[in-house]
Amino acid sequence: MTMKKTTRLNLRLAFGLALAGCAGAVQATDIAMYRDPNCRCCLSWLKHAHEHFSADGDAVAAKTIESENIAAVKSANGVPADLVSCHTAIVDGMVIEGHVPAADIERLLEERPAGITGLAVAGMPLGSPGMEMGTRRQAYQVIAFGPDKRVVWSSYPASGS
Repeated sequence: MTMKKTTRLNLRLAFGLALAGCAGAVQATDIAMYRDPNCRCCLSWLKHAHEHFSADGDAVAAKTIESENIAAVKSANGVPADLVSCHTAIVDGMVIEGHVPAADIERLLEERPAGITGLAVAGMPLGSPGMEMGTRRQAYQVIAFGPDKRVVWSSYPASGS
């Protein structure tokens, strides 16, 4: 097996295992994560999601889809151009763009506000889930978005040195 195939297999296994036990106040279902095959931060984001959602052990359908044209995936799912990041996930029909903390995803699935189709963390802010670097964190916001709506969902201040 080539290194590329091994990496893809390991990523798929890690994603499946990381989210197979997703549960909590709300059970996430039908999770698909689209990513550029050259991006390496996705496994760390999956580890974060696993640690958050694995408390009860309920099964969750999940898959990773590698795409050479990730921009088309983002466009097709209504991700605003100024909010793009490295990966796009669909979680129970909601669009999750980039390094969104799992607690924010859980809240979105619980509340499902009218006019909101997803959450995004633009770019790849240092210290966001999957982009950890010790105690350092850049300030960033999670933006809730929809076709005609955009609001700050949560804010994370800068910390560490």
